[in-house]
Amino acid sequence: MSAPDPSTAKPLLFQQSRVGYVEIDEVDLPRTNAASKPVIDPTPEQRYLFDTQGWLLIPGLLSEDEVEEMRAFCYRLHQEPESLPEPQRSPIGGPLEELTDHPFIVGFMNEFLANPDLSSQDCYGFRMESTSLAMRQTGEGGFGPHNGNGLWRLPGDGHNYRCVPGKARSSLTCVVWELNEVEASGGTLFINGSHKAAFPLPAGAQNLDSDLWTRYTCPAGSLLIFAESTTHTASPWGSTNHERCAIFSRYNYVDSKWHKWQPHPEALEAMPPKRRTLFRPVHVEGNLI
Repeated sequence: MSAPDPSTAKPLLFQQSRVGYVEIDEVDLPRTNAASKPVIDPTPEQRYLFDTQGWLLIPGLLSEDEVEEMRAFCYRLHQEPESLPEPQRSPIGGPLEELTDHPFIVGFMNEFLANPDLSSQDCYGFRMESTSLAMRQTGEGGFGPHNGNGLWRLPGDGHNYRCVPGKARSSLTCVVWELNEVEASGGTLFINGSHKAAFPLPAGAQNLDSDLWTRYTCPAGSLLIFAESTTHTASPWGSTNHERCAIFSRYNYVDSKWHKWQPHPEALEAMPPKRRTLFRPVHVEGNLI
């Protein structure tokens, strides 16, 4: 008997609150976002890198025009927020709202976060639970390693990571839109694979110059995604040419929430119905819109 093809093997997932398995081929995950743009699924290589590293970088995902418009809004939000209507004083305001369910974000979260029983073509199977703007000048950004060991966290801990052959779940997941170039000195640092680590962080990792830390560089308009269960840290921004201009957003299961942040009610009301499902209440029963 020939061995099964691992590329076509399907995981066994139990249905929500029912006896039986999820029929993977019948799961109705969204195929478009709220702007009717087709979802971009992560490639097999991207899935593998995220699962093994705990983080993934997609360089230059946004166009130059998108970056210019969004960056201008971020500078205005940072420097003169009173010039914006109150509902728009947020990193999901103005043109930044389109990033909340960017086609790649939907595709990635469908893979690593969505609840199949709480998904449809009109409703996302995951939630967006926070957002913040990071503007850092030269030298700003503290070093403080945190998180890790996601495979071994207790159920209910938002910083867990779960996987079975053919499927992985990232729980609380961070999305970073880098709207200025990230050079070798600055940005977020990671310890590869630490989301699955069975041992505590070694003392040497408390040194910024330790070889355990992985750095990235990328052009403006790049997307960084990492599991919060991966050991990570900020680092001093080294560029003297420009600030760090980055939007940090977190996504989570429909029935779980770590942060206290909520979108402005008027901003939420103005969103397309499908996008509003990103911010629905945190519970499972009946929570399919």
